[in-house]
Amino acid sequence: MDKITLTLTKNCRFYLGDCPDAWQAWFDDSDWQAISLPHDWSVSLPFSREYSSGTGYLAGGIGWYRLRITPHKDWVGKRISLSFDGVYKNSKVWCNSYYLGARPNGYISFTYDITEQFRFDRDNIVCIQVDHRDIADSRWFTGSGITHKVTLVIEEAVHLLPDGVFFTTPEVSSQEASITISNEVINTLDRDVVLTVSNKLIGKDGQVTASIRDTIPAGSQRLLTNRQKLASPQLWTLNTPYLYTLETWFHLQQPDGSEIEYLADTRKVGIRSFRFDPDQGFFLNEHPTLIKGVCVHHDAGCLGAAVPVAVWRRRLEKLKKMGCNAIRMSHNPHLPELYDLCDRMGFLVMDEAFDEWEGPKNKWSTGHNVYPPKHQGYYLDFPTWHEQDLIALIRKNRNHPSIILWSIGNEIDYPNDPYCHESFAIMTGNNDANKPEQERQYNPQRPNAKRLAVLSRRLTEIVKRYDQSRPVTLAAAFPELSSTLGFFDHLEVVGYNYKEHLYQESHQAFPQKSFLGSENNHSLASWKAVLNTPYIAGQFLWTGIDYLGEAQGWPIHGSGSGLLTLAGFEKTSYYRRQALWTEEPDLHISTTDAAKECGEWTPMYDSWNYPLGKEVLVKCYTNLSEVSFCLNGNPLGVYPRDPDKDCISFLLPFTPGTLKAEGKGADGSLLTHTLTTSYSACQISLNCWEDKHYSVEETPIYQVEATIRDHEGNPVTSDCSCLHVTVENGQLLGLENGDLADNTDYSAPYRRAYHGQLMIYIKPEDSLQATLLKVDGENLAPASIRLSMDRMNAL
Repeated sequence: MDKITLTLTKNCRFYLGDCPDAWQAWFDDSDWQAISLPHDWSVSLPFSREYSSGTGYLAGGIGWYRLRITPHKDWVGKRISLSFDGVYKNSKVWCNSYYLGARPNGYISFTYDITEQFRFDRDNIVCIQVDHRDIADSRWFTGSGITHKVTLVIEEAVHLLPDGVFFTTPEVSSQEASITISNEVINTLDRDVVLTVSNKLIGKDGQVTASIRDTIPAGSQRLLTNRQKLASPQLWTLNTPYLYTLETWFHLQQPDGSEIEYLADTRKVGIRSFRFDPDQGFFLNEHPTLIKGVCVHHDAGCLGAAVPVAVWRRRLEKLKKMGCNAIRMSHNPHLPELYDLCDRMGFLVMDEAFDEWEGPKNKWSTGHNVYPPKHQGYYLDFPTWHEQDLIALIRKNRNHPSIILWSIGNEIDYPNDPYCHESFAIMTGNNDANKPEQERQYNPQRPNAKRLAVLSRRLTEIVKRYDQSRPVTLAAAFPELSSTLGFFDHLEVVGYNYKEHLYQESHQAFPQKSFLGSENNHSLASWKAVLNTPYIAGQFLWTGIDYLGEAQGWPIHGSGSGLLTLAGFEKTSYYRRQALWTEEPDLHISTTDAAKECGEWTPMYDSWNYPLGKEVLVKCYTNLSEVSFCLNGNPLGVYPRDPDKDCISFLLPFTPGTLKAEGKGADGSLLTHTLTTSYSACQISLNCWEDKHYSVEETPIYQVEATIRDHEGNPVTSDCSCLHVTVENGQLLGLENGDLADNTDYSAPYRRAYHGQLMIYIKPEDSLQATLLKVDGENLAPASIRLSMDRMNAL
């Protein structure tokens, strides 16, 4: 029988609170809440300042899940396992009252073999306890619950180990690729077997097959490796991320001499080469490539940590259009489907394992840098679990062509957090505003920073045992000290967080190592430091998208450092970065009150609404050589772009009407952008984001953008009307406006617009029938839209 993988989303009940007897299969859960998986209970609860600012002022607690699995007669005699892609956190799992094990790390995938516990005479009951009472355990929002998918795997007694296929391409050119495929096989039978493993690489031009035959003793494991050459391979690139299908077939000889054939694994893989050069930066398929990356956390506002794939697809499409080509998975393993999207859409990935090792970092619970901090978190589990967790990350993700770096840690060397050293009497980090003086001073009783080199070497060695095809890196916060203590010695690529001023010095001190900006602010100077320094491979901006947690203090519940809001709407900083990064002709104008001008950090708005005669600062973000402007058809002049600045800017007294910018690209294309004075808000427009790459394997979701408009249809960006939402034949998953100070319960069917916009997430109940969405607000004409998976009809 071919391997079967079933995603378990239904037949699950949930209880928030401790229920010590809920592990018992006979426990009565009839009054528990029926839910679908994945699930994050934190965002279903109210915001409150009694919770931790670091994790977004949202609650945790203990939760129980009971999952019912109906057996099938075809599964008799097969191996059955249960895989979790992520449970935050401290999960304990039972199957039919048998305890399977625990996993503290909430971001790591894990699998239990339940063959011996599985029953065929009745439904199987899987019970999961999740313990997230220590809500100050992170510097950002984590979520609570079974936040990623759960799958049931049914396969033959002779099968692959979990994540047991490893596809590598040791040598790649446009003429030929060398392919190596490692297969980790386990024989759970009580007899020796003769097995042929065939790996088929299938592309649009046909397929190649490599096979190996061996005897696998009873109850043992064996590594079988196939090697093959592929002529004229289709290469995985950023613009054409071509993916092959890799099928692994088993041909098992039976005692009577006959042979059975079955599919043991199928997955997507890509063929590419890459390298980091200490003097010339990064190369993809031998083409010099500047890494234009952003860091992202794993939540999506009102959806919490249980983010549907389509939501990430919308986000990535916008980042791609902006010119972004790389994602840093900060600071933990992310949703497995997000890596798949990066493969398919052409993003490079820095995959990150840990934010802390054995030393606890400060966790701010009453506002950023408000003392005293708390010290809950992963460091308590690191000594026991770091090797298993790191191995699980590498094995799970090592077949993704998008991944180019394994990061073993983020800012582990942050000054006095907790590591220090006698060579620095005082240390100040990049994020130490308002930090008390005594917290910056050397304290000999703190952990010695020399320890970091020992741990860095140990973690690097673990990575290299399971993948030698990618370099190991980390994101250093205070290389002024750590670089002198051997912290970098075993790394091939070194990441610097906000240390552009050390690029040249460090390049000279470590001429054999490659460097990049693993975390950078949005300043033009930080980008110029990459453009003007050929040995710097690129940068990762902090961040690409706003996220929950790491809040400055109540009522703010998240970080506004992104280019996209929590709702996935573009900020004006998005268009600024687009002008710097995209290779396509680009033009966008934004404005603000001239009195509020403060250089490149001036808050800008896509608005042309000011008091009559008010002096307005106009900024035009563009990569065109020159742009002409007019107001109400009256020319304002032609302005050349200064390559040493991030925009074209000028002052203009406000007159209502239309401000227009116009320019020509190098290809002769004409680009325009306008801002028009809006009148009073009176209507709502609804637009369902068109998901051109939806897969039937995904949970369907509608992402509807609500925009407040005036009677002429112009967006009213200043409007903050409260919108009420009702849904027929669908479940309202959440409302997100991107306002980090709006602490309306995420479970409420209403929310204020922010800058005149609101994002509405809906899951259809019956995908064969249309879903009806209705939205209304005070003094606004109600709006509705009929949604279906193949069409959207506005009413």
